[in-house]
Amino acid sequence: MSTAAPAASAGTVLADLLPASSAARARLRDAALIAGGAGLTGLAAQLSVPVPGSPVPVTGQTFAALLVGTALGARRGFASLLLYAVAGVAGLPWFAGGSSGWSMPSFGYILGMLAASAVVGALARRGGDRTVLRMAGVMVLGSAVIYAIGVPYLAHSAHLSASRAVALGLRPYLLGDAIKAALAMTALPAAWKLAGGRD
Repeated sequence: MSTAAPAASAGTVLADLLPASSAARARLRDAALIAGGAGLTGLAAQLSVPVPGSPVPVTGQTFAALLVGTALGARRGFASLLLYAVAGVAGLPWFAGGSSGWSMPSFGYILGMLAASAVVGALARRGGDRTVLRMAGVMVLGSAVIYAIGVPYLAHSAHLSASRAVALGLRPYLLGDAIKAALAMTALPAAWKLAGGRD
C-alpha cells in the first residue's frame, strides 16, 4: 500500500507533502522531521540576546517552535518540542545560551512552546497557514499560549508579582514577536503557494 505524499488539501500540513512510499518509510520520515524540528529549535535558541533586568533573553526558539508546530502538524510538532525539552532537561546544552536543565526561571516558556506547537499544528491542519491573515492569527495565538504558561511560571520561580512578571517576561518581547510573526506570515503561505496548495 502506497503512502505517497497527498495532494495539498484540507487537513494537510506542509510535512505531509513529503513523499513516503511505504508505512515504514513514513515512520522514518516522521522520525527525521521530529528530530530535525528539535534540532532547529535548539539551534535557534542559540540566537540569544540578554534583556537587561530580565532572566528571559530574546531568542529565536519561540519562532522555531511555532514554525515547527505549524509545518509538522500537532502530533509531530508536539513530539519534536517534547524531544527538545526532554533532551535539554537531560543535559543537552541547547536551551537559550547553551543552557540545560529545568531550574531556570525561563523554563516555563519551553513548556509553553510544547503546548503552542500542538495548538498551531492543529490550526494548520484547518488551513491556518495557507494565507497571510490566517497565519497572523495562528502566530498570535501560539505566542499567547507560550506567554500564558511562561509568565506565571516566571512569577512563581522568581518570586515576582504578576505585574512584575508581565513587565519582565512579556512586554520587552512584543516587538520581537511582531517581527517573527511577520516572517512567518510570509514564509508559510509562500511555501504553500510553491507547493501549489494555497486556498
